[in-house]
Amino acid sequence: MLYIFDMGNVIIDIDFNRVFQKWSDLSGTPVEDIAEKFTFGETFKLHECGKISDMEFAEYLCEEIGVSLSFEQFAQGWHAIFVSLRPEVIEIMDKLREQGNRVIVLSNTNRLHLDYWPQHYPEIAAAADFLYLSQDLGMRKPDPEIFKYVLQSEEFEPQQAVFFDDVKENVDAAKKLGINAVHVVDKETIPEFFKQHDFSASIE
Repeated sequence: MLYIFDMGNVIIDIDFNRVFQKWSDLSGTPVEDIAEKFTFGETFKLHECGKISDMEFAEYLCEEIGVSLSFEQFAQGWHAIFVSLRPEVIEIMDKLREQGNRVIVLSNTNRLHLDYWPQHYPEIAAAADFLYLSQDLGMRKPDPEIFKYVLQSEEFEPQQAVFFDDVKENVDAAKKLGINAVHVVDKETIPEFFKQHDFSASIE
């Protein structure tokens, strides 16, 4: 079987409020104003697809949310999103690989975050056979093409794959392609899934 794990709020807890608070502390802009103006809009999507540089992203986003920050300050806040690993998920990923399954990460992320999480959370890459990252692929979830690309690259049929993601839109997109997709709503979702399913399923 092919097991596909999203990263944020699946393998690692993230919290955008931490980003807003750090930017507020560094800029003097009220955190409420930053949170209200921040959107997952075109600038955000272009950055996740690797279409604009980190510097451009910082410049555009600071302008959008009305804060004055150096690139270093922006990055400091941007990296504050990461909270902590979910060790129970890392353990499950390791166990799945031990049993002969293929385990990969499929994440909408960005190059700026690559300056942080691989060094601070090396367990993620260590627990996966491969990392499919949006900024490397030039596309992002829920685009059906990113799922098709992963399945083709891994040489699995949709029904041979299980996908875990915290965004319902991404889960729904995967389901439309025939992938067994699970909406991760909290820390218990994945451990509970493997209590209910055959953990020893081998590659088909």
